[in-house]
Amino acid sequence: MAETEHYVRDDVRGFLDMLEQIGSQGVDKVGAVAGREQMRAMSALADAAAVDLPVKRDLTCPGPAGEIPLRFYDMRENRGAGPCVIFIHGGGFVIGDIEVYDALCTEIANRLDLPVVSIEYRLAPEHPFPAAPDDCEAAARWIASSPEALGRKFTGLVITGDSAGGNLTIVTTNALMNDPADAPVLLQAPIYPVASDVSKHDSLALFGDGFLLTGAAMSFFTQSYGGDRNNPRHTPMVGDCSNTPPTVICTAGLDPLRDSGREYAAHLIQQGIEVSYFEFPGIIHGFTTLRKAIPSGQKDLEAFLGAIRLKLDRIAA
Repeated sequence: MAETEHYVRDDVRGFLDMLEQIGSQGVDKVGAVAGREQMRAMSALADAAAVDLPVKRDLTCPGPAGEIPLRFYDMRENRGAGPCVIFIHGGGFVIGDIEVYDALCTEIANRLDLPVVSIEYRLAPEHPFPAAPDDCEAAARWIASSPEALGRKFTGLVITGDSAGGNLTIVTTNALMNDPADAPVLLQAPIYPVASDVSKHDSLALFGDGFLLTGAAMSFFTQSYGGDRNNPRHTPMVGDCSNTPPTVICTAGLDPLRDSGREYAAHLIQQGIEVSYFEFPGIIHGFTTLRKAIPSGQKDLEAFLGAIRLKLDRIAA
């Protein structure tokens, strides 16, 4: 692991040391297909156990290039009208899937006491930009219509996701704010998102080696995803963010993406958007799906979800 003067939690250091000892290779070395298998294996090894919920089922919705896989979660068999959480997974637009994020989605459903729908959008390089935002927008609009397949009446949406999914959270929110769906976006909650041009940030130089997510992996993801950084559906901060709903953002202190989240939060605040921002010190990118290996991340996740709950309660009041 790279030597650093930055604060690193004990459980984070232990996890990083373990990765160094086993000599794990990054996605930039093994490629997209093997990288997806690696992420699934890491999740099975390092993530917390899923919460047992009475409702967890797979289904699909129509998309621009065929059916989009979804997974529906709820801690209640039946419930009245209310908000729905849409979750969009991370993985650099190249790796990650519903299964990797299963435990996290059960935690969100349990902590917020809300239904959650996880979206499995098409991945690059097989399906480069704009396949991912196209799928996420289509799925979000379908969910907002309170389809019979979900058996719920949705009065509003909470859109959240991590890393690349944080980017897609912002992009999908912007699309539904500018061209409203059947249910409004009540708030968005991106987790260590890609919101601006990460290559220009100090955090990439500081944490791009030795902290799980590497600069080399990020370059691989960027090249695989394609697209134009001047397109707001690709890099949301280049567009107009003035029509953004209340927002909860969190970043990790040792994350190459840290400054992107910082910059986006500051940008929204400067435009008068209601923002709750958390920067969790001493922890790495991906901690929300590493809670068995990095147990201190559980309290960070609870703080983030607690802020979502409080903001929703304020909106409802």
